[in-house]
Amino acid sequence: MHTLRALLASLLLIVGFGLVVPSSASAAPYCGITWGSLAKTSTAQTSAPVVNVRAGRHACFDRLVIDVRGKGAGYTVRYVSAVVGTSGLATPLRGGADIQVTVNAPAQDGRGNATYRPTVRSEAVNVAGFTTFRQVAYVDSFESRTTFGLGVRARLPFRVFSLDGPGTSSRLVIDVAHRW
Repeated sequence: MHTLRALLASLLLIVGFGLVVPSSASAAPYCGITWGSLAKTSTAQTSAPVVNVRAGRHACFDRLVIDVRGKGAGYTVRYVSAVVGTSGLATPLRGGADIQVTVNAPAQDGRGNATYRPTVRSEAVNVAGFTTFRQVAYVDSFESRTTFGLGVRARLPFRVFSLDGPGTSSRLVIDVAHRW
C-alpha cells in the first residue's frame, strides 16, 4: 500500500510538471503594433502648402492625416509636456498626453494667402467619439513650418509616415494606438 501511494504521488508530480508551462517573458503586442512613443522625424522640406487635416478611426488606432499640395514634407512628431507655437504660448489640449506635430511645409501659398484655415483653431478636426484622440488643434504656421497639437488619452505608441498621391499631392499620416 505504501509503495502504491509513493507511485501515485510520483505519477501526479510528473503529470503536474508536464501541465505547467513557463509563461512568456512578454505578451504578444496589441494588434501586432510594435511602434514606440519616442520622437519621429524627417528633415525633408517643401514649399508645397498644407491644405487639409482630417482624422479617422481604425480597429487598433486613431489616424490623423495632413494633406500637402505637393511632395516632400518632412516632420517632427513627439510627445511634449505642452504644445508650444512660435509665439511661445502653450496650446492647452484635452487628454492625458500631448503630441506636437510640426510639418516642414507652410500653410500659405507663395503670395502669403492661407491654404489651410480651420473654422475653429482649437478644434481643427472633430474627434468626438474617438478611442484615443481627444483634440486636434491648429497652432500656427511660420517660416515654412506648420504646427498642430494632438491631445490623446494617454502616452501611447505611435507611428508616422508619408504617402504620395493622389496626383502630385502627398499626405503625412500619424497613427496612435488605442493601447500598448
